[in-house]
Amino acid sequence: MSTINYPKVGQTKDQKVYVSFYINNKKIRLFNGKRINSNLNPNDFPINQRLALANVLAAEVYKYITEGGVLRQYRSQVVEVGKVSDLEYLKLALHSKLKGNYSSHYKKTLEYVFKHLTKDLRGDELSVEVVEAFLNKYSCATSYNTIRRHLNVLINEAISQGMVRDGLPLKRSRKAKAKLNKPFKNISIILKAIEEFNYNLYLCCLMTYGCLLRPHREVRELTWGDFTEDLAYIKLSGLRNKSGRNRIVPVPSYIRERLCVGAPNENIFSGTDKPYGNEYFKTLWGRFKAQSNLLEQDQTLYSFRHSGAIEIFKRTGSLTKLQKAMGHSSLNVSLTYLRGLEVAELKEEDMPMV
Repeated sequence: MSTINYPKVGQTKDQKVYVSFYINNKKIRLFNGKRINSNLNPNDFPINQRLALANVLAAEVYKYITEGGVLRQYRSQVVEVGKVSDLEYLKLALHSKLKGNYSSHYKKTLEYVFKHLTKDLRGDELSVEVVEAFLNKYSCATSYNTIRRHLNVLINEAISQGMVRDGLPLKRSRKAKAKLNKPFKNISIILKAIEEFNYNLYLCCLMTYGCLLRPHREVRELTWGDFTEDLAYIKLSGLRNKSGRNRIVPVPSYIRERLCVGAPNENIFSGTDKPYGNEYFKTLWGRFKAQSNLLEQDQTLYSFRHSGAIEIFKRTGSLTKLQKAMGHSSLNVSLTYLRGLEVAELKEEDMPMV
């Protein structure tokens, strides 16, 4: 129970009423019940009724605080008095992260984790048992690790906001089998078949292969304004690609001759100022895959990017050029990428030096 003197009712010169009280030697005035989760606002009523309703508000305030209710500072998340539950801290953590400069996919995953974790809270308190039960719902190692990573972000942010939860370690990440996106050996035949199936999918695959852009976001969200006037280059800000750094990639002539330029703000696929949904190319690829006998196991949309990477490396022998073309963070990332694609065993010291 919090120590509070019983609120007094006061009135301003313009006849607005309020209740005032002290907490920790700090005077607080409330003109309505918003900060105690009450809809009562005496100043919405005729002047001759306001004092009586202000006394009702005083009683509500006293009851709310003495029973442990949380009172925050005016227009702030800082707590004046009361114990903030783990649920409240997690809400604060989510709110803080959603204001950050992150991708929409990242934010949606955080919202998903918050929603499904908080359904299992017991008495608004977070426990090891609740966390483990939540994580154990995911049998796939990749999904488990993704959820675990985002959950860790929320918990750490909640702790930074003031939540006390020592001894709440998350389980270790699970070892996931590396997924091999098998490159194409007959790239021209595959592309021709896709062109006959769906032109948008064909253009996506062509740009994934020839420009080494990632299909589901970087390609899907392209507008004509992302191209230079002569269509020779694509310029993407750090907010538009996975690496978080600005990227400028050349557009090969065999792609440029396929482009029909629209207005700068138009998406190159939808023809409007909005791109198609996140699952657009995934759905088209699934439909093509279902009716095609040309694809091998483990060949995906990303196989076009992988095939393009191998082609660059074979033609240039330069890991540095490959790194820049792929938008990788380091030479080691590009080296691992090539090893995963069954390129001959290499070491970084074997590669051209800058």
